[in-house]
Amino acid sequence: MDATMAADGHSGQARPVTADLAGKYLTFALGAEEYGLPVLKVREIIKVMDITQVPQMPPHVRGVINLRGKVIPVIDLRLKFGFEPQQYTERTCIIVVDVLLAGMNSMMGIVVDSVSEVLNITATEIDQAPEFGDRLTTDYMLGLAKVKGTVKILLALDKVLGTDGYFAPRVF
Repeated sequence: MDATMAADGHSGQARPVTADLAGKYLTFALGAEEYGLPVLKVREIIKVMDITQVPQMPPHVRGVINLRGKVIPVIDLRLKFGFEPQQYTERTCIIVVDVLLAGMNSMMGIVVDSVSEVLNITATEIDQAPEFGDRLTTDYMLGLAKVKGTVKILLALDKVLGTDGYFAPRVF
């Protein structure tokens, strides 16, 4: 693996360059956009099931599900990203993932509009996430994959699900 690192413009922390990002990604849709996450983070994909609401949670936290005796939180990624809510369809599903939160591995479910495919993405197909200025961070993006004439946003799931403090410890 290439050990070269690039400085993240917002946080000042180093993040891996694209050679480290090559591999298999599960791609999914939210609206018209396509996203990808490393397949090693994916436990399973399930149909939307009954979600038990938990009081005093932000709107993107849909609640919890009982998955074979294990209670796991469920996040609606569409709402988390600030997109308009949408009715769930037969293509809507929950991707059960492993995330690192507060230094511990946890299972979570993320609701997506639809799952597309598993792609083997090479380093030459991945660009670093662009910088959008000092006040905006892109550290939740691993990079941008240019595949089959489209751009897919590769997500750093641990950062996506832990950046707002709802599931990660707050840093003061």
